[in-house]
Amino acid sequence: MTARQLLDLLVDPGSFHSWDEPITTQYADPGYREALAKARARTGLDEAVLTGRALLDGRPIVLVAGEFGFLGGSIGVATAERITRAVERATAERLPLLALPVSGGTRMQEGSAAFLCMVRVTAAVHAHRAAGLPYLTYLRNPTMGGVFASWGTLGHLVLAEPAARLGFLGPRVYEELRGEPLPAHVQRAETLAANGRLDAIVPPERLRDFLSRAFTILTARPAGAGSAPAPAPAAVPEGADAWESVQLSRRPDRLSALELLHHTAESFLPLDGDSALVRALALIGGRPVMVVAQQRPGPDAPAVPFTAADLRAVRRQAELAEELGLPLLTVVDTSGAELSVEAELDGVALEIAHCLTTLVGLRTPVLAVLLGQGSGGGALALLPADRVIAAEHAWLAPLPPEGASAIVHRDGDHAPQLARSQGITATALTSTGLVDQVVPETDDPADLRDRLAAAVTTALNELAELPTPTRLATRATRNRHLGGPA
Repeated sequence: MTARQLLDLLVDPGSFHSWDEPITTQYADPGYREALAKARARTGLDEAVLTGRALLDGRPIVLVAGEFGFLGGSIGVATAERITRAVERATAERLPLLALPVSGGTRMQEGSAAFLCMVRVTAAVHAHRAAGLPYLTYLRNPTMGGVFASWGTLGHLVLAEPAARLGFLGPRVYEELRGEPLPAHVQRAETLAANGRLDAIVPPERLRDFLSRAFTILTARPAGAGSAPAPAPAAVPEGADAWESVQLSRRPDRLSALELLHHTAESFLPLDGDSALVRALALIGGRPVMVVAQQRPGPDAPAVPFTAADLRAVRRQAELAEELGLPLLTVVDTSGAELSVEAELDGVALEIAHCLTTLVGLRTPVLAVLLGQGSGGGALALLPADRVIAAEHAWLAPLPPEGASAIVHRDGDHAPQLARSQGITATALTSTGLVDQVVPETDDPADLRDRLAAAVTTALNELAELPTPTRLATRATRNRHLGGPA
């Protein structure tokens, strides 16, 4: 698909306005000059990118679209200058930016000068992101070399075409330098997505809808403070049995994070990921929100561990929320982080530590929902927040009660006793300073869903209205006293 064909697929008809202007360059190599002339004649373009402004469902955006037919979409000095000017203009006009690269990488005929221009483009992208403006990238087949290793993968969301070849070294170069072929699956979009390196794989025919939803959320501005009306309050039973709560939290028909989020959000855009973590953009109460949520497997699905890669994804979403000025919503429901040799080697404990310090240090509002099981560091990593809402039968413990029993009594038979003695229930956690609001539960899962949805919407609005210095000072005091008095 050419650059123009892709733009025709994405933007409102007749809305694309080119920003491209001729960039004068002089090249001594006659062979290279001839190659440029042939590329211009073949593509009808004067360079390997098109840049400009367009409308996507009526919303103005800036586009940088690569053209593979022009010397393999390679990036020379003039190409990089064109991209840089478009990014800088998007920043000056405070417009969201969409990059659609397809490239073999740096243009070899221009050597180190072209290679260094990746820093130039990256600096412009950094300034755009630092201004709090959305930057999305859609990696097409192929996107390689310096483009992949710089501005191509720096999007707030990094999307990719199905089966796209994405990587650092091209297979021909790899085989020449290493003396062996590169396995075909290594540089496939699906492999990168499975390892948490991409946010979504989107076919071209679905891209317009995905981008429209993403930009709608990222550019939304709440009209006012109006909170959703909360259902009539109900008293939380003081005598909720801890072991009963543990068992109820494990029921396969219990409210899940996805059910809660779909009901709470006016618009919910989940990102790819076959894992125990849901990452999404959402509009809640008219407010754009970054979401990370632990999702229990369905009744017939195999258990999926909460991994170090999931924890890295939590950190990435938190850092993006900070950069874009969005509240972060976390939902906790996990039997614990992965326990395996692979998890140890992948640094799961280090990632828990990094999650804790990232969430503690965010300046953006953070709201946590303790929905069900809260076992160990995998749960704790998502709980540093300005406010925590808990379902009545949710719980938090250093280990599952069976694990605690194994440590204390060298068997699992004392799990009910340990659950009751450790202060793990939502009500008990209010006295430790963790839980600010306990949402009562009845026999109707829809009632819990509605109450939690209203509580989340109200809390997000209230946190957003607090002056940042006040909220951060309150958070510091809260963290200082978590766990109760010494």
